[in-house]
Amino acid sequence: MPFLNATSLASILESALSTHSSTLGRATHAHIIKTLHAPLPSFLSNHLINMYAKLDLLNSAHLILSFTPTRSVVTWTSLIAGSVQNAHFTSALLHYTNMCREGIQPNDFTFPCVFKASASLRLPVTGKQLHALAMKAGQIGDVFVGCGCFDMYCKTGFWEDATQVFDEMPRRNIVMWNACISNAVLGGRPRTTIHKFVEFLGVGGEPNSITFCAFLNACSDTLNLELGRQLHGFVIRYGFGKDVSVMNGLVDFYGKCRDIVSSTMVFDRITRGNDVSWCSMMAVYVQNDEEEKALEIFLQSRKAGIELNDFMVSTILSACAGLSGFELGRSVHALAVKACVEGNVFVGSALVDMYGKCGSVIDAQHVFKEMPQRNSITWNAMISAHAHQGHANMALAMFEEMMSSSSETRPNYVTFVCVLSACSRAGAVQKGMEIFESMTTIFGIEPGEEHYACVVDLLGRAGLVERAYDFIKKMPMQPTISVWGALLGACKMYKKTELGKIAADNLFKLDPIDSGNHVVLSNMFAADGRWEEATLVRKEMKEVGIKKGTGYSWITVKNAIHVFQSKDTSHERNSEIQRMLTELRKEMKEAGYIPDTNFALFDLEEEEKVSEVWYHSEKIALAFGLIAIPPGVPIRITKNLRICGDCHSAIKFISGIVGREIIVRDNNRFHRFKDGRRQSHMTESNLKVAAAGELNITMAAKAKEFSTERSDLRQKLESHMIESKPKLEAAEKEMMMN
Repeated sequence: MPFLNATSLASILESALSTHSSTLGRATHAHIIKTLHAPLPSFLSNHLINMYAKLDLLNSAHLILSFTPTRSVVTWTSLIAGSVQNAHFTSALLHYTNMCREGIQPNDFTFPCVFKASASLRLPVTGKQLHALAMKAGQIGDVFVGCGCFDMYCKTGFWEDATQVFDEMPRRNIVMWNACISNAVLGGRPRTTIHKFVEFLGVGGEPNSITFCAFLNACSDTLNLELGRQLHGFVIRYGFGKDVSVMNGLVDFYGKCRDIVSSTMVFDRITRGNDVSWCSMMAVYVQNDEEEKALEIFLQSRKAGIELNDFMVSTILSACAGLSGFELGRSVHALAVKACVEGNVFVGSALVDMYGKCGSVIDAQHVFKEMPQRNSITWNAMISAHAHQGHANMALAMFEEMMSSSSETRPNYVTFVCVLSACSRAGAVQKGMEIFESMTTIFGIEPGEEHYACVVDLLGRAGLVERAYDFIKKMPMQPTISVWGALLGACKMYKKTELGKIAADNLFKLDPIDSGNHVVLSNMFAADGRWEEATLVRKEMKEVGIKKGTGYSWITVKNAIHVFQSKDTSHERNSEIQRMLTELRKEMKEAGYIPDTNFALFDLEEEEKVSEVWYHSEKIALAFGLIAIPPGVPIRITKNLRICGDCHSAIKFISGIVGREIIVRDNNRFHRFKDGRRQSHMTESNLKVAAAGELNITMAAKAKEFSTERSDLRQKLESHMIESKPKLEAAEKEMMMN
């Protein structure tokens, strides 16, 4: 490298920083040491400290600092700014303290950095001390210092102090207004955001993309579709109709307000969409239960060459979970590994959730254990996976582990919903009630309607239906649909018809058009032999115009989804399905199986009732699975309604006859059957054994997947050996002669 003066070397250090090249920076530093005599010019030392600090090489930055005899505010601020930029907030505050000890006064660049450090560490007392120092130094009137102080108070929850700082600012720029509007949204104060936006326009402010996106977030938080549409018109008139970030915000806003048509329209008009555009559209479909369309958008993004990121993968995994698409989810998992994002905490949490909702708790636990970092969502997903599988003891063990000293994550609102659900399925009434009481006494979490519904379900499942009703009457809030629904389900289970009628009447008041509640009441009357009342309920449904939701069961075979209804004969392989059903019925009868005709919900003859329950959609789907899915592969069926008691017993019986593992996911939980038993309570040792089996299957699949590559490699090796054979023979003869 030819001789360069100090100014040229400083420019090269700036280039090293802008290109994030530590190699170039160190090489330049070496050249400085070689060509310049100590002590270095102060501005060059400042450049070196700034480069090393912002490239997260703080040890080198400290070393340069120690060899700098004359330190200025620029020197220290470079080190402080680099520490804050790389999230070393405690170090930044320590450097600030050391600077003050040397008698160096902070400037308008120093204060914003230390305000950010105290806000990130949630240290309001330190922030107030810095505020006082900024006032004493006469810096608080600077727009950047004032903005940093305001942001610190917002982030630490001191809204009154933040408002006072904002009101006392002599001059406010767009950054200050955006900080005000954005922090109001982040702090759960969307109405304040709307008022401040209007005030900003009133003083002649010119909003930018950040302002518009913050306002759209406020509109989506309040589900104010009309106000958001008005802003959409304002955005177009103001010339931001082609701004990608604003258009992405509009896609997200319309999706959260459940206006999918408008979301799609905005997305289609984005000329140069980025990865956020595609992710936002996928999220819109997932949030609105349109998982198939989310997968279509994902495939389009792959064809468009959009690079995978953590948000895209976690979003599409949620779509797979909603569809119970186990094989599809595994494919996305492979893509996540290929894109090197599987270690991301959000992707890992989405994988745990997906495998749990697809019924593969073993895969969920495998992902969970391999995650380098876990948050509350990860723990909740794992607890929920065990709860939905009926592994109540494992779910409670996970909860205990979460609360142990080895875990830094604390239970939250959702955690207790998952744990109480697990207690309900296990019939652990005393344990569940203790956990419910601990929410307020130990964790300071106020129970919500979901927790009360879980407790009602807990008591109802255990047969304590009257106690559950007394619990509802003592609730500090008005019972919701989920609470009365849990009681109605318990009444149906234990044939408490009169109490069930009370629950149903309350449900009709809260949601008069929901067919499910009417159907449950009618079924309850029918199961009790009260046919006239059952017919009356169905007649009332017909008069009001309420239609019963059709029950569907579906199964995935070779990347195709096959959907069945009760008594369905429309499938192309119907003759084989009917033959399989006949054979199963014959074998089950010989083995002593007796159908439960209480689930034939019409006043029919006994033989007709047997036929009625035999052709439920889940049994037809199972018959198709037995003829279409190879032996040894688990059969996975999904149903949009609750599985009936006869189908539950029948499938358990069939699993023993055919020697297959059968997994049924209904709208409440998973039902796993194997060897004529329901696999509900698995210990950790059982999970390890099952995991070993799953690992063998996975390894076999991977071996098959890469068979083509191995074959090509084998051919290359064979051809190479053929080419090398004469040389080897010649070498061998030469060795024998020697």
